Amino acid sequence: MPQHTPQATAFDANERTAWAGHGAVYAASFGRLCAHPASRLLDAAGVSAHHRVLDVGTGPGTVAAAAVARGALVTAVDAEPSMLDLVRRDVPQARTALATLPELPFPDGEFDAVVANFVLNHVGRPLLALAELRRVLRPGGRLALTIWSGSPAPGQTLLPRALQAAGAVRPPHLGPLDPADDFARTPEGLAGLLTAAGLRDAHGRTLEFDHATTLDEWWSGPAAGVATVGLTLLAQPPAVRAEARRHYERLAEEYRTDPAEPDALLLPHRALLASATR
Repeated sequence: MPQHTPQATAFDANERTAWAGHGAVYAASFGRLCAHPASRLLDAAGVSAHHRVLDVGTGPGTVAAAAVARGALVTAVDAEPSMLDLVRRDVPQARTALATLPELPFPDGEFDAVVANFVLNHVGRPLLALAELRRVLRPGGRLALTIWSGSPAPGQTLLPRALQAAGAVRPPHLGPLDPADDFARTPEGLAGLLTAAGLRDAHGRTLEFDHATTLDEWWSGPAAGVATVGLTLLAQPPAVRAEARRHYERLAEEYRTDPAEPDALLLPHRALLASATR
């Protein structure tokens, strides 16, 4: 078990605020997006029946549910209580725990596989978080994770472009990671971080997928204050928020694919998937 509690960073504190109470609205908006790599993530971790699997940063439990469907024995962890409420409702077979990286309430080597779907981009000290995931993984077990690419696909830029066009200013306290804790958001950079955390045979690759959504669904997450983009939007004066919505509707024209369904959007996204062995 960990012998101390690492001090949370300002980045971590902002993340807790960004997600507080937002489980349901996340599940209905950005959560659908983050479901795309679930099966490939489990494949990369070698998850199959009877494996003891930790799904850290489980969100609404999408990956946990997919692992349960494979016959795995799943423990789902999240730092946000409203996310775990959804997991307990929708994935009752999973054991749940409220915990925040980089400290988990499990013994060394408890799990055969550890998965983290779009989690590492939400922690202030990624290397410490990975070291903790390695600790709870048994020798020879596999870890797999996804993050967003540092070279985003066009669909990923739609909301930021709308805020920028409206003149929205990101609040100073929503700053990026401390440069000492950051890493290259490339397949090689992510694999290198896994290696630095003491994992073996690390490999990273790029995933690309199109996300089908609607004009209002995609706006609903930031409009409710979900994630950094949402906190940025809500920090603006009403006139700027209205202008951001206007630019969003204008820019979204690029992603409309069906004249019969004018609100339907197809947004290209790019992510990274990496895996390694303890």
